[in-house]
Formats: sequence, C-alpha cells, structure tokens
Amino acid sequence: MQDGVPNPTEKDPPVATPEHAPEYDDAAITFLEALWGEGFLSPGGPDEVRRVVADLDFTNKRVLDIGCGSGGITLFLAREYRPAAIVGYDVEQPVVDLATRRAREQGLEDIASFVRGEPGPLPFPVESFDIVFSKDALIHVADKEALFADIFRVLKPGGQFAASDWLTSHDGPPSDAMRTYLAAEGLSFGMASAARYEAAMARAGFADIRTVNRNEWYREVARGELERLKGPLYAPVAAAVGAAYVDKNIRTWSAMQTVLDSGEHRPTHVFGTRPEAALVGRKEQSSERRI
Repeated sequence: MQDGVPNPTEKDPPVATPEHAPEYDDAAITFLEALWGEGFLSPGGPDEVRRVVADLDFTNKRVLDIGCGSGGITLFLAREYRPAAIVGYDVEQPVVDLATRRAREQGLEDIASFVRGEPGPLPFPVESFDIVFSKDALIHVADKEALFADIFRVLKPGGQFAASDWLTSHDGPPSDAMRTYLAAEGLSFGMASAARYEAAMARAGFADIRTVNRNEWYREVARGELERLKGPLYAPVAAAVGAAYVDKNIRTWSAMQTVLDSGEHRPTHVFGTRPEAALVGRKEQSSERRI
C-alpha cells in the first residue's frame, strides 16, 4: 500500500488495509511464544505492557486491543486491570481461535472477547471504546493516515490511545541493511517514522500526542533473544517447529540486530487522546472559518 491522506467522516470511515496474508500460523505462534512467553507474539512481556499503559485508568472502561494475536496481552490486561470489557481484534483466525479458548480456560470470557475481521476498517461503530491499545501490530498497516483516522473514529470523546509499535528512524527508502532485514522477516511490514505517526495522528484529530523511542531497550533485549535462540532454546524449539524454521529466524534476528544497533529500527511507544466533543467542535469551527 502507498501512503494515503484520507478525509474521514463518521459516515464513511477510512480504509486501513494491511497487505495481509496468513502469517501467524501454528509454527509461528509456537516459535514466538517460546521466545516471548505464552500468549505474547511481541517482546517485553508483562513489564513492557505495564509501561505502555502506565498512565491509563481502566476502571469501567471499554477497551480495544488491535492486533491481539494469540490473546496473551488482552487477557493480561483483563486480569490485571479489570476493565468493564476488552475486545481483542485480529485479522487471522488461528490466533483468534486460540485467544478465545484461552479466555474460556482462564475464566475471563466475561471480560475478554475476541473478534476476527477482514483487513480494512475496524468493524466497530463510531465512539465504541474508551481506550484503544496495540502492541507491535500497527506495523502491518502501511497507510498510517487511514489507520489513525479509523482509531480516532472508534474512540469516544476523551478516549485514550496507547501503543507500542516498530518504527523506523526516517521515512523514504530504507538502507540496504533494513532491506535485508525486511526480506528476512518476509512479513507485511509497513514501517514509518515517529514524525509520520505524529503527523497522521494530528491530522486525525488527536491531542496530547507523544512518542517514546525504545530502541536502546530492545536492541539489548534482542541481543539476548538471539543468544537464547542459538543456545538453550535451539533444541526444544527445533523439536517443536523444525531446525530449518529456527535457523531461518536466527538469520532474521541477526539481520534485525544490525538495524537495531544502527538505530534505523526504532521500537516506539505512541500516545494520544481524542479531545472531548466540545474541543473537537471548536476545531471544526476554526477550520470552517479559515476556509
């Protein structure tokens, strides 16, 4: 997908379509959970999730987790923060099925539910959620402008957005090292800079926009992950998914380490707020006067 600059309205929500193909099959889930923990398809575990949501109050809130994967983070939020309800959303059926089963097994189905949707606009009505959260999943949507317009659409006035995602240090053509890494991943990555995220969020209407560079943290964590893959994790994971699969991912992690060390690969926390309705109205009136 190429960059788009939509002009969203609530009657005609923008399309945020990832270049999607089934990517998180049983082998991928098994491998990533062996590395990052049951239910976690991205790094950092509960501690990193706590950092992302540290400023949020979940009391009596409806929460959306975009790109919920196999449900570990959604269920962690349900268990630890006890929102009124949390919906995990993903475009892949295997992870949604696994997450649904885990919610039932953990006795959390009264709080947590999981929805699979086709790639495109979020399948939720306007102003459905108090909080929208995502953990390293928005990278799969290349059109950041449409994405944040759609997130803004489903947030209630005064609602908050908090996420982590994998960004780059710059927009435009990637370095040769980044091209090598992206080819090794072989996933539908649509990476962009913090500046582009912030601009897309501002255009959508967000206020209190903030990004936090987490490269320094993850480049050291990833180094440890690579050593574990080469060492104690190799045999048990190879027994589960095959040595060739592990070898492929060792090459991927090695390529990723190069762009982490250079700073071009930049895991980042991203925050914003949908203003209260009165503030949105004043903004729209101001825009009309300028026209």
